[in-house]
Amino acid sequence: MADGSQYIPRLKTVYDNEIRAKMQEEFSYKNAMQVPKLEKIVLNIGVGDAVQDTKRVKKAAEELALIAGQQPVITRAKNSIAGFKVREGMPLGTKVTLRRARMYDFLDRLITVAMPRIRDFRGVKTGSFDGRGNYALGLKEHIVFPEIDYDKVDQVRGMDVIICTTAQTDDEARALLKHFNMPFAQPGQ
Repeated sequence: MADGSQYIPRLKTVYDNEIRAKMQEEFSYKNAMQVPKLEKIVLNIGVGDAVQDTKRVKKAAEELALIAGQQPVITRAKNSIAGFKVREGMPLGTKVTLRRARMYDFLDRLITVAMPRIRDFRGVKTGSFDGRGNYALGLKEHIVFPEIDYDKVDQVRGMDVIICTTAQTDDEARALLKHFNMPFAQPGQ
C-alpha cells in the first residue's frame, strides 16, 4: 500500500477474472454488465434480552464492529409492546451494511474461515432466497469469527447475514454464490 496502489479484495479479483465470464456463458447474457454481482451484505444481531440490560446492546455493537470492520448502528424499537416490556425508542439490536471492499472481505472470511468452524456444519440451506436474488442465513453463534475473543464474550449471540445481489432470479443468485464457493447443503440433508 506504500506505493499508493488501491487494495482489491481477493474475491473481487476472482469475480472480475473468472466468475463474470462463467456466469455470462452459463446464462447467455449479451452484455457483461447484465451479469449479477454482489450489491451489499447486511449483518444484524438482535439482542432480545436488552429489555433487562441495555448495556448488552453496546457489547453486541462492539463485537459486530470487530466482525464487520466498521461501526454498526444501534436499532431501536419502533412501537411499544407491553407484553414484551418494550418501550418505543428502546435499543434492541445492532446492524451494519457492508459494501465494496469490506463486503468482499467479509464474504471471504465467512466462507473460508467462519463456516468451517461451525459445529456439525453440513452446508447452508438452498431455500433461503427471497425470490428477488437475495440470500439470508442465520448463524447460531457469532463466536465462529476469529476476531471475537471467546474469553471476553459475556453471551453467545445469533447473527443474521443478508447477501443482496443484483440478480433478477433466485437461480442466478444461487449460481453466483456457488461460484463464490458458498457451501450449499446437498438436497435431502
